[in-house]
Amino acid sequence: MLEIKKILVPIDFSDYSLKALDYAIDFAAVTKAELFIVNVIEPIVYPTDFTMGEVVPTFESTIEVNFSDQLKKIAEEKIGDKLKYHLLTKEGRPFLEIISAAKETDADLIIIATHGHTGMEHILFGSTAEKVVRKAPCPVLSLRDPIKGFSYGKNEK
Repeated sequence: MLEIKKILVPIDFSDYSLKALDYAIDFAAVTKAELFIVNVIEPIVYPTDFTMGEVVPTFESTIEVNFSDQLKKIAEEKIGDKLKYHLLTKEGRPFLEIISAAKETDADLIIIATHGHTGMEHILFGSTAEKVVRKAPCPVLSLRDPIKGFSYGKNEK
C-alpha cells in the first residue's frame, strides 16, 4: 500500500495556490503526512543601466525576507499546531525549484494549483504545474478551481 508521509505544496500567494494549500492541509490531516510548503522567488532581471551598486541585492534580499514572513504568517494562520510543516523559500525558475524541493525533501506527493497563463502566454511560457507534472520525481495532484467536493475556508481560524 502506498504511504504518503511527505507532501510538497508550492504556493505563490495567489488565491489558487492558497486554495490548494487548504486542500493539502486536509489531505495531510487524513494521511498524517508532513507538509513542505515552498515558495519560489523568480530572480529579477535588471537592465545594466538601472542597477546602482548595492541597491539591487538589498532589494532582492528585502523581497525574500518579505516572502518568508508572508509564508510563515499564512502557515501559522492556516495550520497552527494541527500538523507538522516546514517552510521553504527558494530562488529560481519555479518548476525547477519545485522539482528540486521534491527531491530534497523526498516528497511522496506534490499538490499544486493549476492557473496562470492562458492563450499566447501559455503557448510561449507553458504552465508551471504542467512542467512539474512532466518532470516530478513523485506523483503530482494538480487542482483546478473550483475543487469538486471541497469546501473552502475550513482551515481558517
